[in-house]
Amino acid sequence: MYFDDITIGLTTEISPAVIEKQKMIDFALLYDNIPLHTDEEYAKKTPFKKLIAPGVMSFMAVWAKYLEVDFFGEELLAGKSTKIEWLKPVFADDVLTGKATVTSLTKRSGKNGIVEVTIEAFNQNGELVLTDITEAIVKCRPTEE
Repeated sequence: MYFDDITIGLTTEISPAVIEKQKMIDFALLYDNIPLHTDEEYAKKTPFKKLIAPGVMSFMAVWAKYLEVDFFGEELLAGKSTKIEWLKPVFADDVLTGKATVTSLTKRSGKNGIVEVTIEAFNQNGELVLTDITEAIVKCRPTEE
């Protein structure tokens, strides 16, 4: 989808992402190796009472499902930025769903613009667990010369 065809408020639903316990632990061992994500005995002594998923892993699980929507198709040039906020813990076997909404459009030139997409992810109880604001650079519709 070209930048020129995108409107603020454009929304898409994001398919469910299941946080599998072993994948959660494997991810943590590679990228966020702290006891809260990897040591069940330690986690029992925390306010969470059990292992929680690394925040980045929770986001990436939702992000992978968002990418399946292919909002921009071949007109996507690159990502520009992302800002994630974690609001509630995510646990093994949680099922995250969400929605992605275009929240800002900034035309940079005749060739491309920046599309800001806000993602909200919810657990199976309907609780908002994370938000993300991503900026993507998207091609403008070619003009005839």
